[in-house]
Amino acid sequence: MAWRDLSLTSAPFALFFIVMIGLIVWLADPAPPRTITISAGPEDSALLHTADEYKKILARNGVTLKVLESDGSVQNLQRLMDPKSHVDLALVQGGVSDAAARASLMSLGSVFYVPIVVFYRGKGLTQLSDLEGKRIAIGREGSGTRRLSLSLLEANGISPGGDTQLVPIDGMDAAKQLVAGNVDAAMLNGDSTTRGLMVRLLGIPGTSVMDFAEASAYTRLFPYLEEIDLPTGVLDLRRKIPPQTLHLIGPTVEILARQNLHPAISDLLIEAAQEVHGMPGLLQNAGQFPNPIAREYPISEEATRYYKSGKSFLYRILPFWLASIADRILVLLLPVAVLLIPALRLIPALYAWRVRSRIYRYYGALIAIERSALTSSTAQERQALVAELDQIEESLNTLRMPLAHADAFYVLREHVGFVRTHLSEAAR
Repeated sequence: MAWRDLSLTSAPFALFFIVMIGLIVWLADPAPPRTITISAGPEDSALLHTADEYKKILARNGVTLKVLESDGSVQNLQRLMDPKSHVDLALVQGGVSDAAARASLMSLGSVFYVPIVVFYRGKGLTQLSDLEGKRIAIGREGSGTRRLSLSLLEANGISPGGDTQLVPIDGMDAAKQLVAGNVDAAMLNGDSTTRGLMVRLLGIPGTSVMDFAEASAYTRLFPYLEEIDLPTGVLDLRRKIPPQTLHLIGPTVEILARQNLHPAISDLLIEAAQEVHGMPGLLQNAGQFPNPIAREYPISEEATRYYKSGKSFLYRILPFWLASIADRILVLLLPVAVLLIPALRLIPALYAWRVRSRIYRYYGALIAIERSALTSSTAQERQALVAELDQIEESLNTLRMPLAHADAFYVLREHVGFVRTHLSEAAR
């Protein structure tokens, strides 16, 4: 009887907790994916090389990073915006976004500069508007270089379709055409601005590089641009190239992701970026990248938390996948514990009430017999009441009671005897 009472009392709570655990599991963050995909850049590009470095680091933690080649930042952004592409991440330079992308994507931070460097034939070029009517290499169709070049030229009054000839070539092709005299200027960006290429172009007589004296104005007009200084001699200290500090402008490359990127994967990627980009370089100081400065895209909450506090405690002390499992268990256990502790306190009270309610039902029958005895006038009626009392006593003989409630049980038996005595006295 006691086990039956306990089971019936606990069953609704057990069912409730099963439902709650199911809801928590359904609503809680799933386990981190084993495989994710990033859209990077063209073959031999800095974007592709960066993604390959991330791939090696993530593999150490059991996560496979699939790296897709692309035409550059524009295609990377298009893939990330397309749900059918199954791309989770993209390396995208500033200046190629639109309102839809800014609203639906998030950034894990900027990872390196991609300066725009304007080489030209002759000397004395002080601003881009001086290139009006010239032949300018602005980057191939669909490239981030082209989109950025067009934005800067349009801000200086130079638009497609005018007197200025905008040539769709970039990189080494643009440099060769500049040296050959087939273009008057080349706007190089990203992989085109390597130390070796810049030194070679600056070493060719008649070829110069434009100093962006109005760099501060550009960064105000185009918030995704940054001022970048090349100190005297940083390209070649012996030959003092450049001969004086060169003021440049350029966007940064950001790691972009969809809103549903798993927090643990976000942490892994930022950790990888710190390993790849944290050292000093030609354009940056040690520890300058990655950084969480919001430019065109909002920095994700998880990235903000990581840059501020680092990895969570579990991920600091446990291997990645073990920490992921422990983290999910805590997510499940904490809300269950909040619900379970009050319920465990309630179950004993409900159990005691259920056991005592069985005793109270007998009291109802005893009271009815006692009241009937007051109005019974014949021996047959009194005999019927005695028979009811016998049935109650037989039922009590088979009733199993927990020891904790034995006192109430024996008090009930005493009261049965009291009613029996009352009936006997009434029969005299």
